[in-house]
Parts: sequence; C-alpha cells; structure tokens
Amino acid sequence: MTYSLAVDIGGTFTDIVLRKSDGSLTVDKTLTTHDDLLRGFFGGVHAVLAKAGIQAGDVNGVVVHATTVVTNALIERKGPPTALVVTEGFRDVLVIRNEHRYDMYDPQIEFPEPLVPEHLTFGLAERTLADGTVTRVPEEAEIEALAAAIRASGAHSVAICFLNSFANPANETKVAGALARLLQDVFVCTSSDVAPQIREYPRASTTTVNAYAMPISLPYLRRLTTRLDQEGIGQTPLIMLSSGGVVGAETAGRNPVRMIESGPAAGALAACHYAEILGIDRLMSFDMGGTTAKACLIENRTPLVTGLFEVDRRYRFKEGSGIPVTVPSIDLIEIGAGGGSIARIDDLGLLKVGPDSAGSDPGPACYGRGGQGATVTDADLMLGLIDADNFLGGEMKLDRAATEAALTRLGSALGASPVQAARGIYRVVTEAMANAARSHATDRGVDYRGLPLFAFGGAGPLHACGVAELLQSSSVIVPPQSSVLSAFGTLVTPVRLDLVRSDLVRLDAVDWARVERILGDLEREGRAALREAGCTDAEMRIRIGADMRYSGQQNEVPVTFAEDPRRTRDVAAIAAIFAEDYRVLYGVNPSHVPMEIVTWRVVVEGPPIRFHAAGRPAAAAGEPRRVRPVHAWQDDQPVAVWNRADLAVGQTIEGPAIIEERETTTAIPPGWSATIDPVGCIVATKA
Repeated sequence: MTYSLAVDIGGTFTDIVLRKSDGSLTVDKTLTTHDDLLRGFFGGVHAVLAKAGIQAGDVNGVVVHATTVVTNALIERKGPPTALVVTEGFRDVLVIRNEHRYDMYDPQIEFPEPLVPEHLTFGLAERTLADGTVTRVPEEAEIEALAAAIRASGAHSVAICFLNSFANPANETKVAGALARLLQDVFVCTSSDVAPQIREYPRASTTTVNAYAMPISLPYLRRLTTRLDQEGIGQTPLIMLSSGGVVGAETAGRNPVRMIESGPAAGALAACHYAEILGIDRLMSFDMGGTTAKACLIENRTPLVTGLFEVDRRYRFKEGSGIPVTVPSIDLIEIGAGGGSIARIDDLGLLKVGPDSAGSDPGPACYGRGGQGATVTDADLMLGLIDADNFLGGEMKLDRAATEAALTRLGSALGASPVQAARGIYRVVTEAMANAARSHATDRGVDYRGLPLFAFGGAGPLHACGVAELLQSSSVIVPPQSSVLSAFGTLVTPVRLDLVRSDLVRLDAVDWARVERILGDLEREGRAALREAGCTDAEMRIRIGADMRYSGQQNEVPVTFAEDPRRTRDVAAIAAIFAEDYRVLYGVNPSHVPMEIVTWRVVVEGPPIRFHAAGRPAAAAGEPRRVRPVHAWQDDQPVAVWNRADLAVGQTIEGPAIIEERETTTAIPPGWSATIDPVGCIVATKA
C-alpha cells in the first residue's frame, strides 16, 4: 500500500490530506500557527497519521506542500533587509515603476512601498545593449567596493538587475559570482535567472521579490526537509508552484517568487482534475477559505495561465496598484472575502465585509480566542448554517455567546437586530464574490453565464448557491473532501516547471539557430529541476509556446504550439495559431501588420496522475439526522440537516437543506435541489 501526504498552509487553516493508493483519503484541518508554520504543519500530520492508524515511516509516496509563507512575507513586510544592484543611473527603477496611473482621476492614488528602499539600491557601471552586445564590463575594484557597501548596509540578500540582461546575462553572472564569493552569508539572485524577460521594471520587481523572500523560503524548506527526515518520513518534499506544477524543495527555495500563489493554484488544478473526470469542458472554480475567496476560469478542462500578476495590491480590483511579478501563474482573482473576513461600517454608514481578516489568531469571535469583530463565520453561525457543537466534527466548539455579542454591537450601529446584521454580512460577501468572478471573466472576454460553479474550501459550499444564483450558473458542484481540496490538488498535479525567456524578433526574420539555443537551454533547465523531483527523462513531456503580438503593439497574446517549432520550423503555422487566438480574444485581425515573437515559453512536465475516486458514498439512501432552525432565508425556518456520509449515489435532496461533514457544510437554499453523482459530488441545481 502506498501512502502520499499533502499539506496546504492557508491564512487561517492548515489542511492535511493522506491519500492511499486505492484513492481513499484521511484528512484533517488545524489552525495555522503563524509564529512557526512547521508547528501547525506537523501537528496536523501527526493527527492525520493517528486517524489512519499508520506510522510516519509508512508514508512511502510523495510529500507535497503548498504554503503562504512567501505571500505572508510580502504583504506583511516580514522579510529581512534586501539590496538591489542596477545599472548605474537607474537606481529609481522601483520608485518610478512604469509611470502608469491605474486610476487617472484619483488624486489620492496609492502604490505599495518598494521592497528595497533607496539607501539599499546600488548602481554599478556596466552596459549591455538590446541586441546583447556588452559595451562595458564591471571592474573588479568596483565590484569589491560594492560588496563592502552591501556588507555595511546589513542586507541579507541581493537582487541584481541590469539593463538588457535578458539578451545577454554575462555581466549579471560575473557580478553575482563575485558577490557570492565575497558575501558568503548573503543570498544572491539575478534577473537573468529569475525573470529573463523584456521590460525593465517588471523584471526588476520580480527579481527583488525573489531576493526578498529567499532568506525566508530557502531556510524554511530546508528545515522542513530535515524535520521530515527526523520524523521518519524520508521523502524530499515537492513544492507547489503558482503555475500549477510541483518541483523539488531546493529549486523552489531558490525561486520563492514562483510559490506566491501555490495554494490557490492547487485548488484550480483540482477543479481541472474533476472537470476531466466529470466530462465538463468549461466551469468556474470557486474557492472560499478562511481568509480569501478565489475564482478561476477553467476552459477546455485547463486553467488560464498568465505571465504577469500582482501581489500586495493597494486596491483589490485595481490592476496596476500592486507589485508586478512576471512568472507563469494560474490566472485567478483573489479577494478578501473568507470565513474570517471582518464586517465593519464605512464612512458612509454602509456595511462592508473584508478585506481585513481575523485569521487564525485571534480568529472570528466564535473561536473564543479573543476576536471582537463580527466575521462571515460568525454570521453563518448566527443564521444557523453551521452548528456550534459540530465544528470540525465537534473537536472545536464555537462560542455562540461571543458571536451574539459581536453581531449585537454591529447591529446596534446599523439599527438592526443581530440576525439582520448576520443576513447583511451573508448578502454582502456573496455579492462581493460574484462581482469578483464577473470581473475576472469579462476582463478575459468570457461569458460566465451558464457555467457550472465548482465550489470548495472551508466556506465555499456554504455560500456557493448564493454566488451561483447571481452568476446565473447552471449548477453548483461540491466534490468529496471539498474543504481540503487545495491540498488534494497537490496530489493530482504532475511535476512541472514553466520557463520563459524573451527574444524579440519579427516572425519573418526568425533565426532558427538562435531559437534552438534558447529553447534548448530552457529545456535543459527544466529537465534538471524535474530530475531533482524524482522524474526520469523518459517520463518528461515538453510543450512549447510563445508570447506574440502585432508589430507596434504593447501587449502580447500567449499561444501554445501543437508541435515543437524547432522540428517543423513552420512560420506559417505559427502565424495561423497566433492569428486565431488573437481573433478569439479581440474579434479582429490587423492582417496587414507583421507579427513578432516577444518571449518563448517552455513547459517541462512529468507523467499524469491516475484518478482514484476520493468519495465513498453510502450504499443506501440515508435520512436526515435532525432538524434545526435556520434564519438565512426566513426567520426560524425548520431545515433538515443531513450527514454527507449517509447520502447514496442518485439520492436527491430538496432545499432548504443543510449537508454536514466534518470539515465543511453545504447549504441548499429553498428552490434548489441536490443530487449525489456517481463520483460522490453534490450537484445542486435551481428549479
């Protein structure tokens, strides 16, 4: 018997999944321990091993980890001092940004403070031209003086980003080697390794983020590897990346910028996994946890992938208000609307929910750990949607008196009763999540109406039907073990690494010898990373794509080639693929304009993971366990409460109904019905 282990550390809960080779799962949730993430990690691991009745040494499959350690460090600015080395005369690159105002008419526009302050930004006399020609090489004496200045500054890490280094990394490589030799206790990374792409500011920003997180991520992952070995789990952990793949801990630790969206990406990949099993080509994944809610479009059973996203946005929906990161990532939208999101009254006297979260400490008022603000979880408890005595299967009793006190304070300020305040929170957070999903879809030219909503996360099944109604979704699908689906997603995700390198060239002037060299370098780098993760060369698959545009345009369209262009060298086929993708996105084609390749993309992927059903539906149709008053839809409405484990395939439940399981609860509103499908999913539809 093979046992594989997955751990997903979120902002509020840490989810643990132990998977047997027959597909059966043993799961657990524990509060995230932000002071020491490994304490919560191994506390949950010990709990799930005890439930399964096995020892740590019995874990003989993969160990996969998704974590918020990098995201938390960036948002909370917990990283140590970081230095940035740039071409002389360009020390203001992080301050000037790209001179774009994301809101032209807001006089109070805000941007996040640069991760590297002015006094830790250093210029060095060097120059590389756009064609890769090096016209000035840094002098050894200047590099030694730079090292002395960095040592005196107290910086723990250094990011190096020179002009046009994506075209020729020679100067960056020389300086990085010298600094690593002269500053042996300082982490060093270069833009030519982290983000070898055109455009100076995003490249500098991405490299800075990587350097800022390295002193946190690399020691953390090394401690994790050591601790696993000490616990008797000998496998080297695999780490989930934002792009939807997993790699070895050492590779991930050196490239922490690739881990920023690891947890949400795992959830999106799990949605794709179920789309394949259920035979659904298009759906909207909806992941609502304790801190945030995420939405992702799944097209042709695969998620959309973007080459640019932002972290630490000053305004949640304002593109351009955050720190840009140019690494491949699952394209999703994330808002501060989770179970721990705190309700408040704004300056206009209106009820708002989030983005501030109570997290795991102190948590919502109902956790009884000192939280004072009314949260979404408190509203769910007040409305009767969750049971104070059955939270986490009764292992974590909720404090109803604390919830009532928090909602009484909020209701008094609104001139409403506690129940009315709770209904307001429920409605506001549902509208916020639906609005985010609409924005995400319409910005990408996708009609979201009629798409099934695939709901998971600790709070997702509670709110999914309300969101689906606003989105005009055809159905809501709640998979087995939905509360820990992101952790499950890491176990059904193949080992994979996405790599990019810019090389601006007209399509009618492609130098295929140069293309062979660029793609060959990227493929070798990817294969080396996958070997570290335990893959053999025979198991690896290579996919090649590019970011393309019409000459003179500012933005590119990513395309994927059905065949390796190095083998076919078919320029006409490449042009046809780009033209079709451009037409689908924009509806027109300026066919008289020459095409350009801006960036090459290579995906190196391991073997696919075979599916084994995670759900074990009951053999015969069950009956409701009890009836309790619920106030979500009307006052004191008697609602039947079902245990999910009692439901059999084909059984249909008419709403209103509550379906409970240890880690989450599914709410079926009046006018809806739910059926158990052959895989064990709850499929809810509105009459």
